Amino acid sequence: MVTATAIPAPPAGGGGASAPARMPTRRNVELGLLLFVIAILTIYAAVVEGNAVGEVTGDFWVQPAMIAILFGAAHLAIRFLAPYADPVILPAVALINGIGVGFLRRLDYTSPKLTPAARAELSVFGGNGFQQLGWTAVALVGAVALLFIVRDHRSLSRYPYVFGLAGIVLVLIPAVLPAQYSAIHGAKLWIKFAGFTIQPGEFAKIFLLVFFAVYLVRKREVLGLAGPRFLGLEFPRPRDLGPVVAVWLMSLMVLVFEKDLGTSLMYFGLFVVTLYVATERSSWLIIGLTLFLGGVFLAYFLGKAIGGPFLNFSERATTWLDPFGDADDKGYQLVQSLFGLGTGGLTGTGPGAGQPTKVPEVWTDFIFSGLGEEIGLFGLTALLVTYLLLVERGLRSAINVRDLFGKVFAGGLSFTLGLQVFVIVGGISQLIPLTGQTTPFLSAGGSSLVANWLLIGLLLRISDAARRPAVGTPSTGGSGPGGGGGAPVQIKEMPTEVVR
Repeated sequence: MVTATAIPAPPAGGGGASAPARMPTRRNVELGLLLFVIAILTIYAAVVEGNAVGEVTGDFWVQPAMIAILFGAAHLAIRFLAPYADPVILPAVALINGIGVGFLRRLDYTSPKLTPAARAELSVFGGNGFQQLGWTAVALVGAVALLFIVRDHRSLSRYPYVFGLAGIVLVLIPAVLPAQYSAIHGAKLWIKFAGFTIQPGEFAKIFLLVFFAVYLVRKREVLGLAGPRFLGLEFPRPRDLGPVVAVWLMSLMVLVFEKDLGTSLMYFGLFVVTLYVATERSSWLIIGLTLFLGGVFLAYFLGKAIGGPFLNFSERATTWLDPFGDADDKGYQLVQSLFGLGTGGLTGTGPGAGQPTKVPEVWTDFIFSGLGEEIGLFGLTALLVTYLLLVERGLRSAINVRDLFGKVFAGGLSFTLGLQVFVIVGGISQLIPLTGQTTPFLSAGGSSLVANWLLIGLLLRISDAARRPAVGTPSTGGSGPGGGGGAPVQIKEMPTEVVR
């Protein structure tokens, strides 16, 4: 815990001691950005109604107002629970989440499942848009509860094996369940019961990250020892490759038995990147990329040769290589996605003016292509920049936080978010094979939304620790932050070791 002891400044001109300088929390900046986001979402809702139903109804503002209340409450909670947290993180996520709710509401207007009469009477308190709004409320409550419970991110490092075991169990549950309870479109990533579906892997990635961060902090000196040199890079000793090979084998098991490339890449990628953050050795990235690509090619050729558990991935890879070769069946979804992105062009058809429902299940991982048709390349670029900004603020927190566990953990959390976006956008644009991952904060579904908001809660907690004042600024005359009128502050630095 950071502690500060104020030392009274010398009297100035016979007056009393000046007050110590106070580090700005930037919460008002966060509030201003949130108000700007709400204005964008309100305009978006009005334009969608005007294009989708031909008129702007009197209640178009209701859902944006609900979003404003939810994020306003989250802002107030952060003021008390994490006052020094990064002021950009919450508004950035609010924009992405709000656009997701608005687009799902837009899909409700043109859903082929609705009769014209039902569509005309569609309430703001019904449909996928309102359901997603409900999940947003649940997710925000979860994030605030996490901030309340976890007052110091280092406390998580006390239970690495508990988190590691929980993560492995969550990964394996869909693999061992019968397909009728876990498979959707061939990928076994879900738990289905009583009409609900849960994607446990979304929560597993957070648990596994805690375990990886603690393990790598404790073993960083061993893993960072120099080994043989090749092409100017120092590679690790062969005896230290065991953990990487173990996680690589686990990721291949996910690829084979859960039949999903994206999840496999997610688990292996986050381990390799946290390993790089902990050791600062780029050779680990080369080793990881080589191992993963080698495993993927092996699975592809085994699927071609012997089928069996490798067949699903082999078929997905074949569809990825030539989606138009089977455009009416296995390649249909990807072909429609490409057509949607092409139709959008640079500026799009306009919010509510496209035909996104031509892409099957556009509300899931293909929501990005549906949005692309209506907001165009410029709009998608702005959305990707918002994601990039979110990842950058997380990495900035990782750089600034003063304990090594926090650095590795925050770096892993930020990379996880960025990698998930890459996997989704790469899949719908034919850069990589399609996956079963959901677009963070955009796609319909509670599991992804709640898990990713918990991830944001952890980033807020670490950024709060990173931005808390550690050393006071000596007085240089004048008053206030600009004049340097604060007294010097003595600080006990935050320890860098993992809490045991």
